[in-house]
Amino acid sequence: MENIRLGAISGILLLVFGGNAYAAAAATGNAAPARPAAAPAKHDVNITEFLPTVQFTVQGKTYTIDRIQDENNELTGGFAKTSRKCPPFCIHPMEAAPGVATVGEMELMEFLKNKVEKGAGLLIDARADSWYVKGTIPGSVNIPFTVFAAEERDPKLLEALKMLGVRPGESINWTDTSHRAMDDFNQHVRKFHWDFSNAKEVLLFCNGPWCDQSPRAIRSLIKLGYPVNKIYYYRGGIQDWLLLGLSVHIPPQPAAPAKPAGTR
Repeated sequence: MENIRLGAISGILLLVFGGNAYAAAAATGNAAPARPAAAPAKHDVNITEFLPTVQFTVQGKTYTIDRIQDENNELTGGFAKTSRKCPPFCIHPMEAAPGVATVGEMELMEFLKNKVEKGAGLLIDARADSWYVKGTIPGSVNIPFTVFAAEERDPKLLEALKMLGVRPGESINWTDTSHRAMDDFNQHVRKFHWDFSNAKEVLLFCNGPWCDQSPRAIRSLIKLGYPVNKIYYYRGGIQDWLLLGLSVHIPPQPAAPAKPAGTR
């Protein structure tokens, strides 16, 4: 038994422990090297053939998007429903507004990595807060659709526009057909009370193809003058996101207000 502590047989111990240098060093009494990094979890359900996960960082917080690995997993609850009363929950067309690009899941993840992570874009969950707190797409911020429809002096709208890189000023839009009041020959120009020259690209979503919250937010942004070539629409929304088993972020709940002293 004394021989087992001899450093001369450390090579044998490496074989016995399957090449585990940490275990071999512990058995010989030598200083243990740093533990090797854990092997990445095996993914049988990738996002694409060569893309098991997507990782990105927003405002110092790192997110990872992957898919549920249980191939028997099924969608349950409200998002498993196939029918909803219409109106108001009617199926929406592919285009939210003229000039606004409709995107899918891969484009959304590219947007997170190429735009949001670099500070050039914002992924907006346009649903009411009561939906957002139940779970959202990682990396999104919640700006309810009602905010964009508020009066132009409303503090919540002003705060939201500032977050989007919009400043007080003036913009002129010649090219957006939804803003032209007359045809091109009359050279009519519509002016807006905001400067969109540094506005971020924005991608909006809500509950799914039957949900009107993000389309309404998009139309409100366009009415304010937001350039349509900087707006994207994820029509699939949370319902399609969940159907594909993609990661969901549960936002931290706000702390409950402190109770007055002497109360239970």
